[in-house]
Amino acid sequence: MKAVRIVPIMIVIAFLLSACSSANAPVREISSFTFIDQDGEAFGYNQLEDTVWIADFIFTNCETVCPPMTSEMAALQKEFKKHDLDVQFVSFTADPAVDSPETLKAYSSQYTEDDGNWHFLTGYSAQEITTFARENFQTIIQKPETSDQVIHGTNFYLIAKGGKLVSEFNYVDEDYVHDLLKTVKDYTK
Repeated sequence: MKAVRIVPIMIVIAFLLSACSSANAPVREISSFTFIDQDGEAFGYNQLEDTVWIADFIFTNCETVCPPMTSEMAALQKEFKKHDLDVQFVSFTADPAVDSPETLKAYSSQYTEDDGNWHFLTGYSAQEITTFARENFQTIIQKPETSDQVIHGTNFYLIAKGGKLVSEFNYVDEDYVHDLLKTVKDYTK
């Protein structure tokens, strides 16, 4: 008798979960922004509007996920150049009080020799980036008062032309590079 009641519940749960999958997720629009890049220049939505770009959230004194994330982003930059794909890369600092343009420039030079299409952004308050991340990327940024480390999301976000966030990828997934490359090709045609 219990099994008979469980089956309809399982069907409803499966339906709800499939409705929440990324393939059915609504496209979100990134709001306009202008911040400061690692060269001390204003950079933002206006420079990215007609391009495909990949975003992430990092900070320079991170002791855990940021170095491997940034290494992965550097590998993506090289991979996309091999495939002659015009993609911009944007890394938003999750710790703007610490990460000045100069600090971000020194950090970026550890990972890439060509930052022409990779912008490390700062120039906002901690509250501004927390709100921006939540509202645009549906991810968290939180800096506990008792730590110099920042809690933040670890996905790579694919934004299509027109500022539409179309997908996100977990850099630790085994097939994410293949899936991301295929998706980027679809949006750069």
